[in-house]
Amino acid sequence: MIRRRSHPAASMSARRTEAFTDGVFAIAATLLVLGLTDQSLGSPTNDDELARGLLGLAHPLFSFVISFLILCVMWMTHVRQFEWIVRIDDTGMWINNIRLLLVVLVPFTSSLDTSHSDLLLGRVLLPVNFFLAIVMGWLQWAWAVRSGAIADLTRDDARRLGRASLSAVILSAAAMVLSPVLGSIGFLLFAFDGPLTRLLRGADDPLSPPSASAGESDAADGDVGGRG
Repeated sequence: MIRRRSHPAASMSARRTEAFTDGVFAIAATLLVLGLTDQSLGSPTNDDELARGLLGLAHPLFSFVISFLILCVMWMTHVRQFEWIVRIDDTGMWINNIRLLLVVLVPFTSSLDTSHSDLLLGRVLLPVNFFLAIVMGWLQWAWAVRSGAIADLTRDDARRLGRASLSAVILSAAAMVLSPVLGSIGFLLFAFDGPLTRLLRGADDPLSPPSASAGESDAADGDVGGRG
């Protein structure tokens, strides 16, 4: 378990917000599979008919996989942010709540993409959903930097990480712009997330938060070990 010093101006621990967010992401990612179970395979009577039915699920399966993977990218961003965020106030919680509202909408907009991809709204709503959710994640980090909710990280490093997180914002915006033509295929742009993140960050990752032993040694100086 990661241990860190509590922020001196902490209003409330970020630990419960972090745990709640993990749970919402897990539920949203699990519910995505319901979009596949809603698809009909007809009434196949032999392997050839079943194979053709499964091939007919190519687009719903692609939409499921790409939505699941992008949710994973967003959750990984959340995990990295809360390695450094040790306190949270009402503003921070509401930013996070709005992001989670958008996250739990993903199974719905994903089902629209699989069932109504022939319509403009069916193609566009999922990319718009992801773009807004990713923007809220970026805003949460901007809030954390401005409010002083980050411990054990220099302001320059915090800003570098903020620039790096713009990678997902840029790629999701591009996917949204292309969605009227490409639909969810535009999400393949996220294959460039790693290189773009490194380019925007402009340097190596900052050091990890203090280890358990460091947290214990800091206790003698009045710091509190644990998650904030």
